[in-house]
Amino acid sequence: MSKVKKPLLSVRGLRRRWLINTLCVVLPLAIVCVLAVTASFAAYYYSGMESDLRYRAKTTTDFFAENMNVDNNAYYQSCVKYAQTYEDRNSIELQFINAQGRLVASSYGPWAGDAPRTDEIREAMDTRTQQPYVGKDPNTGEHIMAVSSPVIYSNGEVIGVLRFVTSTRVMHMQILFIALVAMMFFMVFVLIIVLLTNYYIHTVLVPVTDITEKAQRIATGSYGVQITAKYNDEIGILADTINEMSNKISQNEKVQTDFISSLSHELRTPLTAITGWTETLLSGENVDVQTRRGMEIILRESKRLTEMVLGLLEFSRIEGDRMTLNVEMADIRDEFEDTVFMYGSRLRQEGIDLNYIDTDIDVPMIPCDTKRLRQVFLNILDNAAKHGGEGKTIDASIHKTDTAVVIDIRDYGPGIPEDEIPLVKKKFYKGSSKARGTGIGLAVCDEIVAMHNGTLDLSNAEGGGTRVRISLPLEQ
Repeated sequence: MSKVKKPLLSVRGLRRRWLINTLCVVLPLAIVCVLAVTASFAAYYYSGMESDLRYRAKTTTDFFAENMNVDNNAYYQSCVKYAQTYEDRNSIELQFINAQGRLVASSYGPWAGDAPRTDEIREAMDTRTQQPYVGKDPNTGEHIMAVSSPVIYSNGEVIGVLRFVTSTRVMHMQILFIALVAMMFFMVFVLIIVLLTNYYIHTVLVPVTDITEKAQRIATGSYGVQITAKYNDEIGILADTINEMSNKISQNEKVQTDFISSLSHELRTPLTAITGWTETLLSGENVDVQTRRGMEIILRESKRLTEMVLGLLEFSRIEGDRMTLNVEMADIRDEFEDTVFMYGSRLRQEGIDLNYIDTDIDVPMIPCDTKRLRQVFLNILDNAAKHGGEGKTIDASIHKTDTAVVIDIRDYGPGIPEDEIPLVKKKFYKGSSKARGTGIGLAVCDEIVAMHNGTLDLSNAEGGGTRVRISLPLEQ
């Protein structure tokens, strides 16, 4: 029986492609969303912190401008006192900087004389407006945000800058936390998308895989297989269409097989009569040379037609599942050798040498139908004789492996075109060979070997010619 091939449709492969395509869209979108959320929160935090520092700077600057005179000593003493009593010193540093850019007082400690060395301080003095700064502290290397506000007295003199400074480390940690939360959220979102996509793919591909597998069984000749239509969508329509196609092919095949069987039976009787009467007439003595020659042609052609009819009958039995095997333990080596020696004498008359290569290896008895296997051996040898061309030599051998008995038959003809090797065992395929035949001999042989759970392989031999290898298992 024909073996069902592995389904061509790979669910795993299609699922992988579908998931990759989905992830190629969802993952970049998720990354963009994470970056957008992080950037939005970062902008929000930076904006809020800057606004807070600007407000603190304005209120404090206005306080000093209204309550302090132009006495520098009094101003500096007030700065030191205010810095020492500043309430938010743990999170925000308050700095008082003079007109020369030197630190007068700080809520973090007595750092008088130090210079922060950031550009916004001088810009605040020059422009008489608040100036922000975001970046690294030149003195400490810490990431900070600062707002410098000029201190302007009623006479219009800028005597210094009031500067609020805070570290952005906590803010960066908050932004990082928001980014991680957003990433986890979108990872869960992507996972849900993947799971839903996988479920959808499963609901689509499982019935498609079932349809594909059964369609392949139908393609190998199992026309009784029907696909159960579980869906009312396009997949269900596909299943119904394949079932209808299978039924029509089955009907056509049955009509074809019945026709071949009937025609073969009808032809067999007259061909037998033609062959018999021709042999009878040829045995007579009063036949002239020309008539004898014509009758010999008739006899040869009638025998060829008889062989073709018998082949068609065997084919119809196989197609109709009417062929059975009479299996028994047999010495396959003796059967093969008898066939080689019997057929070899006939081939010698045609100028063809059939060489049996004795391997001197014990070949055990195997379960088989000797009659059917002899039919296979004869058919293969006959093909080798027909297609051997000018080689006029056929090699035959038999040996044993660990699991099988192997029969090799090789001719020295032109070989088989590489593109035809997968096709030569198909029924009614004759290829480019000019040898006459029905194109079913190898198909019948392949089927008989398959019924023995064996294999029949054809290949081009090294040095030219065709090699046929028949492998029969030691145990059924």
